[in-house]
Formats: sequence, structure tokens, C-alpha cells
Amino acid sequence: MNKRRYNSEKAKQEIMEKAFLLFSQKGYTQTSVSDISKASGYSKGHIYYHFENKEKLFVLLAQQTMKEWYLKWMDKEPDFNCASDKLYGMALHVLYNYQTPLLKGGQELASNPESSPESVKQLYELAVIPMGAYRAILVQGIEEGEFKKGNVEEWTVLIGTWLGGLCQLTNTQELHTLEPLFKNAVSIFLGSIQK
Repeated sequence: MNKRRYNSEKAKQEIMEKAFLLFSQKGYTQTSVSDISKASGYSKGHIYYHFENKEKLFVLLAQQTMKEWYLKWMDKEPDFNCASDKLYGMALHVLYNYQTPLLKGGQELASNPESSPESVKQLYELAVIPMGAYRAILVQGIEEGEFKKGNVEEWTVLIGTWLGGLCQLTNTQELHTLEPLFKNAVSIFLGSIQK
């Protein structure tokens, strides 16, 4: 490659795009740096220069995916008039956006005993983003007098784990058939926090 024409940022983006596709199709374990090199047209040296290793590249892609999840929610949020409606909207957002292309790869990396503890920690920390979104809705509901005063941190964990647990059903059932269950979960939850 001609060094004068080498665009470092462009190379990084192209490597990330090809790696995302490969991780999505093959999973984390079955995707090698050689695969990414071949697909992107950049040498292994370029990949290691930009990302240090396959784990760090995957974690960066997972972080980017979670940011996109949050931005999609922020685009939808203004469509709901009150905190209760936002919780229903969030439940459906979680349902339809849980199965990200990198989910399987993230589970592989997190459960691999050879993965670095730092990478695994960074993957688990991605849960902070949806938990923060749930918390914001609950705080709004309290501040606007829609929800009674209560332990927001506890409620956040409860709604987060409840929705996350229901998401396991997305592996075996059509998403649209799960909508009533997700809505019912929010109705039951709201029954305990609404004024």
C-alpha cells in the first residue's frame, strides 16, 4: 500500500465494518484476525496497529452497537407522553433490539476462560446503558408525580432483569408473539409503583 495515500481513519473504519460482518456471521470464536485481514484487504499488522487484538476490536464493536441501541431509543422517546408510556415503549424497544448481530459473539467471548478479565468486564459494563435509560424513565415518573416515591435503584434492577430475562424467549419464539408478554410485564410492574 502506498504510504502517502494511506488514510488511517478510513482503514480503521473499513476493518471495523468487515470485522462486524464476520463476527455477526461466524461468531467471535470462529472469526480470526486472518479472516478480518482477508475480508478488509488490510494486513494483520494494520489490524493490530489499530486495535491491539481481536478481543479489543470486538469490545469496541460491542460498545458501538450499544451506543446505537441507545440512540435508537432516544429517537423514539419523544413519541411517548408520560413515564408509563415510556416504559411500555422501552419494553418493545428491548424486545425488538435485543438480538443484535454481535450478541452470540459477546456471549462466546464472555464465557471463554481465555478471555481477558478486562474485556469481559467491559462487555458486562455495557448493561449500564440500558439500565441508565430505565432509571431515567423511573426518575421522570417520580418527579412528575406519576409514580410513588421509592427505591429507584432497586426498581431499575428489577425492571432491567425482568425485561432481560424475558429476552431469553427471543431465541425460541417470534418477536411479535412476545409483545403481549412484554406489555403485561410492564403492566404488572407499574401496578406496584404507580400512585
